[in-house]
Amino acid sequence: MKFRFFIVAFLLMLSCQSIWAKIELPNLFSDNMVIQRNEKVLFWGWGNTGEEVTVFTSWDNKEYKVKTTINAKWKLEIDTPEAGGPYNITFKGDENQIGLKNVMIGEVWLASGQSNMEWSATTNKGIDNAEEEIKNANYPNIRFFTVARRTSDFPQENIPGSWEVCTPDTMKDFSAVAYFFARRLQGELDVPIGLIDNAWGGSPAEVWTPKSVFDAHEDLKLSAEGLEETPWSPVSPSQLYNGMVHAITPFKIAGTIWYQGESNRGRANVYGKLFSEMISSWRNAWSSEFPFYYVQIAPFNYKEPEQGVMIRDVQRRVLKTIPNSGMVVVSDIATIDDIHPTNKQDVGLRLANLALKETYDSYDGEVYGPLFKEVNLQWKKIEVIFDHADGLMFTDKKESYFEIAGADGIFHPAKAKIKGNKVILASKEVKAPLKVRFAWNNIAEPNLFNAAGLPASAFISE
Repeated sequence: MKFRFFIVAFLLMLSCQSIWAKIELPNLFSDNMVIQRNEKVLFWGWGNTGEEVTVFTSWDNKEYKVKTTINAKWKLEIDTPEAGGPYNITFKGDENQIGLKNVMIGEVWLASGQSNMEWSATTNKGIDNAEEEIKNANYPNIRFFTVARRTSDFPQENIPGSWEVCTPDTMKDFSAVAYFFARRLQGELDVPIGLIDNAWGGSPAEVWTPKSVFDAHEDLKLSAEGLEETPWSPVSPSQLYNGMVHAITPFKIAGTIWYQGESNRGRANVYGKLFSEMISSWRNAWSSEFPFYYVQIAPFNYKEPEQGVMIRDVQRRVLKTIPNSGMVVVSDIATIDDIHPTNKQDVGLRLANLALKETYDSYDGEVYGPLFKEVNLQWKKIEVIFDHADGLMFTDKKESYFEIAGADGIFHPAKAKIKGNKVILASKEVKAPLKVRFAWNNIAEPNLFNAAGLPASAFISE
């Protein structure tokens, strides 16, 4: 009996050894993938301890060798060339070999946030011109990776999914904003574009933020612990970072696009700090100061007065404090009765123009609407000075959306006159104006634009 038990145990051990001896790759490495160009890119995976792994890359016809560590992991950095492809990559271990084909070298962007980033051409009522956009979505040099929804109490090292070539069948269920962003980049830069979509509708920023942030900031921790359960998204701090972000962080990216904020509108007082710390923590995890471009949430008829515009103002303010960041305003392409505007193309194009100008230096046009800079007090009047204000204009004169207040802090509608990059304000009810606010309403769709046809952001002066 003992001998039989020993034989069974021995065979089981051999079987386990055989399984663990096979090298494995994270799911981010698959056929059709895009790898960041002109970089030292990390390749990694798992195998038997002490196993030698050989990696062959067809772009330079070289072999690279590395041994797994005591924790059964291996990793190595390989230089990537200028954009091109398709290429093959082969990973060979003692027991098996994995071959990847149709690999492209180009630009990789992460698309994250909540439902307006997750929204596809076929989600509910879809997007504008959906049938035509789907039919024409044949772009073999655009590739998609969708991160399946996953929560976790601890950081995960792998995520489910695989890369897909952009076709009508794959585009129709992918993030529409990210697709239009990639289509513009690919058309302008003429390089392959890889998109990793890990958005989750209704998610607050707290779930995308790692535990280290809350450990370091008691105020953010207390605020996060007070989140109420919802039927559409997890609210436990760090759960989506652990389940949907951490496993991506070794993978080299060019930057991130982000559309989120609606689910934080009741906590505008901490959102600026939380958002800044979240971005900083992601950059630390990637060991890269990559660009972070985000969409200011759109006007919508929330039941709670001013909550939406307060978040928009916070998003405007942090733009000045977060390096290598950019924000697009979408108040002119929104619908106040639907939190999911169907015009996703212009959102993607505005994000792409930001990237083309700020990251790739290949776009000469204006990418911002007028942004509040400062005020000059002029006794009975007050001057508001804007950046990005060339060709400042009102598209109609029914309402200026400007209000001013004196020492009593009570705001009154103001008459507005444009002079260059300034708006001069006055009101009979305010003898000595001290403060200004603009489009200070959840549903305000302001009519102040610059010559590029981009709208001004809502704001309130200090």
